[in-house]
Formats: sequence, C-alpha cells, structure tokens
Amino acid sequence: MAGSVEIRPGPHSQEVLQGFRHGDQTSFEMLFRLHQSAVHRWLLRIVRNSATAEDLTVETFWRIYRAHARFDPERGFEAWARTIATHVALDWLRAHKQETELPVDLAAQQRPDPGIAFEIREKTAAAFARLPPRLRVAALLSVVEELPHKEIAAALSISVAAVKLRVFRALRLLRKDLLKQGITP
Repeated sequence: MAGSVEIRPGPHSQEVLQGFRHGDQTSFEMLFRLHQSAVHRWLLRIVRNSATAEDLTVETFWRIYRAHARFDPERGFEAWARTIATHVALDWLRAHKQETELPVDLAAQQRPDPGIAFEIREKTAAAFARLPPRLRVAALLSVVEELPHKEIAAALSISVAAVKLRVFRALRLLRKDLLKQGITP
C-alpha cells in the first residue's frame, strides 16, 4: 500500500515497542491483538468471571494506552501488561467487595474430589471470598493457579518475599475462618 509502513520483524520488534512508547496507534493495535487473549486469561484467573474479565481486559488496555509514555521497551510488554491487568483486577475486587463471590464449587473445579462434601466446599469458597483482595489475589495465583512466586511478584509489583507473606497470611486467615465454621483444614 502506498504511504503505509509495514513492520515485518514481528510484534515484539524494537520498532513496534518504540512506536507504542511514542504513541503510535498501529503499534498499540498490534500489541493489543497479540496480547488480548493472554490478558483476558490472566484476569479470568483472578476475578473468576468471564464477563467481568472481558470488561477488565478493555479497562486494562485503556490504561496501557494511556500509560504508553511510561513503557520501557527494554523490559518487555508481557510483564508490563500483566502488572497493569493485576492492578485493574485488584481495583475491581476492592470496589465490588460485597458482590465478589467465588464459585461455590471452586474446589471441585480445580481438583474434583468426590469425598469432599458440598458443605465444606461451599464454606471454603465463602471463606476465600472474604479474604482481603490483595491476599485473595496472591493466594488464588499461588495456591489455586499454582503460578511461580516470581511471576506473581512481577504481576503485583512486589517482591517474592512479599508474595510468600501474602499467601501465608491468606492461608492463616482461611484456617481461622474455617475453624470458626467448625471445619478442620
């Protein structure tokens, strides 16, 4: 096409990343198309609701677009996008604290176990939903999704030690909550 510039090296080329940093719409669109699904999957892991994850994906890319000047092409786009998506999800969880509920059959979805009673699964999911959002996200990504602490730390913009501490605190609160409900974890 006459007058248009085609970027051949691929969506992660320095040219595309630099273009995005300088506000180039085409570069942003290329990165959006490439990373939209991964960002949606990441958000779905955190909020556990497909429609919400779709809305938050849009919000994430809006924030990414607005923050283009702060993007460092040397550090890569994926981790930066995941960090922004995590903060979008945390903001949503804080704002929707009363409405946020994990599926009652969360344990069954992750590892089906016919020996676990429905009541225990229901109480565990409810206790999980009562965790503070920052602890819930760390625990979800670590315990349920089994992601490496390093990856969680990068997404939350905290240290690996802070991730371990949040997961520890979340599990301690879950144990206390379940014990109050008469369930021995």
